[in-house]
Parts: sequence; structure tokens; C-alpha cells
Amino acid sequence: MRIVAYMDGAVPAWGWLRDDNILPLQVNFDGSSLDLLALFAQARAHAANASTTQRGRALADTILLAPIAPGATVYCVGINYKAHAGEAGRELPSNPSLFLRRPSSLVGAGQPLRRPIDSVQLDFEGELALVIGRAGRHIATADAMQHVAAYTCFNDGSVRDFQRHSVTAGKNFEASGACGPWLTSADEVTDPGDLRLRTRVNGVEMQLANTSQLIYPVATLISYVSCFAQLRPGDVIATGTPEGVGAARNPPQWLAPGDQVSIEISGVGRLDNPVAEEAS
Repeated sequence: MRIVAYMDGAVPAWGWLRDDNILPLQVNFDGSSLDLLALFAQARAHAANASTTQRGRALADTILLAPIAPGATVYCVGINYKAHAGEAGRELPSNPSLFLRRPSSLVGAGQPLRRPIDSVQLDFEGELALVIGRAGRHIATADAMQHVAAYTCFNDGSVRDFQRHSVTAGKNFEASGACGPWLTSADEVTDPGDLRLRTRVNGVEMQLANTSQLIYPVATLISYVSCFAQLRPGDVIATGTPEGVGAARNPPQWLAPGDQVSIEISGVGRLDNPVAEEAS
């Protein structure tokens, strides 16, 4: 089952996907945490009862939003692939290395990433992200997967020159990253530790890895975050990017207006975004 966040006219909404059409779900963007497990249950009930003639909204003609619940916290993991640590000149972390992203720094599929007016060093980072469905604190690793509602593709876009002096700044420019195109329910992802991740820029492969190469796998990350924070339904954990980022290339390959970025994860989806210049 896949659910999407989208614009219904001037109003944000949630829906479920049948083929390439979006059918609406009953939920409000009211600033509170989102019960994703209930939302998926509603979607399954609709799918079981919906007439095959029921008209939906064409996915291709719809403005998609980043499928992140209002009020959610977005936890991001840095240096979680060994080869990426090597290309970044970093030692392997003895514990997960975390930072936070503002949800407003992320756009939905098909929406433009904005190269900021203050820097040309906008970089791509393809990642698998998980979305929490069941709240918890001090979650044991053995129990962690019971708290996952869904998975999605994530572009942890980075403004590298700012990141060098402030991770918070470099990771939180407006519209510098992306998430989507939808949430794929956890029951459809047989093994999140064995997914192929591929990032392309203008059709050229830049990153190719498998989530089996994660230094800290999904369950470990959930347990670690929950040791200091109450995880809530809708919270997102982006699991880190593999090698091949633009900053590590010689010469560096920064994203420029007109570029097209595609992040594809087997069994989860493909996140496509153009790049545009930020308005001055």
C-alpha cells in the first residue's frame, strides 16, 4: 500500500494510490502527529471497497508534497556507509551521528530543488528513510521494526560550504532536499536491510549501493534515537547516504539549475526532482 501527500486545490491532503491515480483519505493537516498506521488501515479498507470505476486524481497531474506529517521530527544520519566515510575523509563513527532537518527544507517529488543564492555548492545525497508508526521510548533493537509504518526515498541535499562551518545551516536551506514520492507500507518491504539504492543526475549514475552496507541498520537507528527522544508517529529517520556524492568528485560536481536528480530504491519508489535557482 502506498499513500501520498498532495495539493487538493489550495489545500494539502492525503490519499492512497491505485495504479497511477490518487483517491482521497479522510485526515486533516492540523499540526498534530499523524497516525500513519490508522491511515494505512483506512487506505486498505478503501481499496477493498472502492469501485474500480471510482474516479481518482491522476498522479502525473498532481502537485505532490513531501509525505511528512505536520509537527514531525526529521532525524538524519551522517556517515553511515563505510565507503562514504572514506570519500569524506572521516573515521567510522563509534555511534550513529545525527542531525535534524526542518521539514520545510524538503520538497515533494517533481518539485524543484532550489540552489540557494548564497552558494553554488548544492549537493545530492540519496537515502532510504523510514517513518515511525508506533510511538516509543527506550525501544530495544529486537522490537524496533514493530515501530516502522513505512519507507520512502530521501534526498538529504546539502549546501557544502555552509555545512563545513555549520551542519545545521548546510542541511536546512529552503527546498534544498526532497522526500517521496510516497510512503510505501512496511509490510511491502520484505527486508529494509537488502534494498538497492541508485542516484542519477541527468540520467548518469552517481550512487549505487545496497542498504546491507549500512554501518548502523534501521533497527539500531530506531533504538538509538529512542534512547534520547520520544519517537512519535510520523517522525522520519533518514538512514544516511552511500559514496558518490558530488563533493567527493574531482572536480566536485554541484547541482545546477536545469539538472534532474533521480533517487530510486528497490521496492520503495523513485524520487525525481528538477533543480532551479532560488529566487532573489
